[in-house]
Amino acid sequence: MKNAIAPQTAFLFICSILLVACSKSDNLNPKTNTSNAIPIGIAFAQTSNVALLGQEGTDGVKIAEKYFNHTGGINGKPIKLVFQDTGGDEAGAINAFQTLINQNKVVGIIGPTLSQQAFSANPIADRNRVPVIGASNTAQGIPEIGDYVARVSSSVAVVAPYSLKAALKQNPQIKRVAVFYAQNDAFNKSETEIFQKTVKNLGLNLVTVQKFQTTDTDFQAQASDAINLKPDLVIISGLAVDGGNLVKQLRELGYKGLIIGGNGFNTSHIFSVCRALCDGVIVAQAYSPVYPSEMNAVFRKAYIEQYQREPPQVSAQAFAAMQVYIEALQSLDKKSEINKLTLPQLRTQLNQELLKGKYQTPLGEIAFTPTGDVIQKEFYVAQLKMEANGIKGKFSFLNIK
Repeated sequence: MKNAIAPQTAFLFICSILLVACSKSDNLNPKTNTSNAIPIGIAFAQTSNVALLGQEGTDGVKIAEKYFNHTGGINGKPIKLVFQDTGGDEAGAINAFQTLINQNKVVGIIGPTLSQQAFSANPIADRNRVPVIGASNTAQGIPEIGDYVARVSSSVAVVAPYSLKAALKQNPQIKRVAVFYAQNDAFNKSETEIFQKTVKNLGLNLVTVQKFQTTDTDFQAQASDAINLKPDLVIISGLAVDGGNLVKQLRELGYKGLIIGGNGFNTSHIFSVCRALCDGVIVAQAYSPVYPSEMNAVFRKAYIEQYQREPPQVSAQAFAAMQVYIEALQSLDKKSEINKLTLPQLRTQLNQELLKGKYQTPLGEIAFTPTGDVIQKEFYVAQLKMEANGIKGKFSFLNIK
């Protein structure tokens, strides 16, 4: 598979991404035939309280579409993205998947946004033998849903413990830990189990476990109960809006210790929720904008040029999911001439092909286990650092070696 990127190609791509599209084909290589475009389904949340996370996934796949079409698509055939809104619940994801599979006739799907949605929607794709790659699904058990289910988002069981170790490195005196989690979300329930297990394995005292809903806005009661137990560390498994508001209210009520945020905190949108009070929150990540690879350099520069900020983890993972599809289709086309395959044949052979490869992505080198789980080598921990005005912030990466 083609993993290396010539510097000239990268430069041309960055130039092209800044152009204003005047027609549907402006972002495509002149050698591609737009009437023969290969449809890939994108099932992300465009509405609901999950829309901010869905937008980050959308940003990543759009950058990938521009880049790979500019560099020739699938051996001259372009790809096109077909979007369906999953909203923030299971019903929305199910409807999006059914539409993409039966009406839009996509060759594969990237999504859905939440693990909670994946447990409901992915079985539909598996029954229809349509490959699915999760770009933001990290709960345990996702790849095991079926033979046509894979993900580029590393399991929370792998990533979450890094943040606890980073917190102990900053404050070795941590003894008492309070845990909060969103009980109505499958990912957060899975993540908190890992956090709680790690707390106990490290010999720390779990003083309380507080539950909330991702739709909650008032956390005064849970926060007060936890603060009264004098924790040295608070761990929150929630999404950006609810998690950010919980951080804000903990600080306003006087909690001064370290805070760890789960994977739902891996978005720059959290800065606008807890603002100055975000400062110091620790978050483990599966992506670093400064990872030294040519593909990451291309992705990062394109993202900054378009959005004027560093790319977040979900955008990088969504780009990587698109890259997996593109390179697997390129490889398959050289073997089978995909335009001669029926749609069911293409979906089945694409699923088999994508699991075989190694991919040099913005996340680093990734591959897949036989069950479709991602194999990734590099992980990171960042600490939120807010500017003096309390409005803008960044993820400052910590040394965890």
